[in-house]
Amino acid sequence: MVPADRAQRAQAFISAFSLEVSAKAMSALRAEASRVAPGTTISIPYLPSEDDTARLAAVRTARELGFEPMPHLSARRIGSREALERFIDRAVIDAGVERCLLIAGDLSTPAGPFADSTSIIESGVLQRAGIKVVGVGGHPQGHPVMAGADRWRVLERKCQRIEEQGMAPLIITQFAFDADIVLTWLNELRVRGIPHPVLVGIPGPASIARLVRYAAMCGVAASTSMLSRYGISIGRLLGTAGPDVFVNRLVDGLTEAHGLVSPHVFAFGGIAQWMDWAEHYCRGVET
Repeated sequence: MVPADRAQRAQAFISAFSLEVSAKAMSALRAEASRVAPGTTISIPYLPSEDDTARLAAVRTARELGFEPMPHLSARRIGSREALERFIDRAVIDAGVERCLLIAGDLSTPAGPFADSTSIIESGVLQRAGIKVVGVGGHPQGHPVMAGADRWRVLERKCQRIEEQGMAPLIITQFAFDADIVLTWLNELRVRGIPHPVLVGIPGPASIARLVRYAAMCGVAASTSMLSRYGISIGRLLGTAGPDVFVNRLVDGLTEAHGLVSPHVFAFGGIAQWMDWAEHYCRGVET
């Protein structure tokens, strides 16, 4: 039998998830809305194939369904300060948006005045529009262009700038396959005196081939040994994998010293499949 305190911690951790949902997947969110807790944060990625009209429709849908929309802003893809102001103002007015996630974006040359997420923070646009929480990226498994020392320096500076603007920082990590790497990163985060809440990226249940493909697309390390620690065997790419091993190790390793840490779900296999897994997992830890 699973100890009661451990079962309660596992259930509380999973129940506090936020969910990454693209604008085109809003119909799937609507179909599963009754199974998702009211007030759940719905993180809406900034995809090059979707425009601001689609993104605004998505934040309105998330709010109408009773969730907390968190649109992403891709700094280098924003063409002008005016475009940023229009989008943020509409998101706040139409959907009561209070939080957003900033990413630099993958363009080598910025389309407008914002070279990185710090430049958006320092513009004052978010603060004046009424944004209260600003998410920034964390990278436990590394960054494609920044070394470790630079990553920490940039993260610390972003959080400081957000607080100077009167807003609250939120750290959201890339998804990972090795819980021990995440725990080590969380330890260093807190040792460095960075106290802000963390959403840990977790890939939801999906085919193994899809998980490996998304890892390659997102620049996430996925070596054979790392995948095996997640519970994936490269010899069975036709199978399906869920985050059971990852979540169990993370729950067992988290302590009060880690502060507020919650799961941020990338539902690569679909929202319904994630909800099925989460409900089954929570039932399982009761026994």
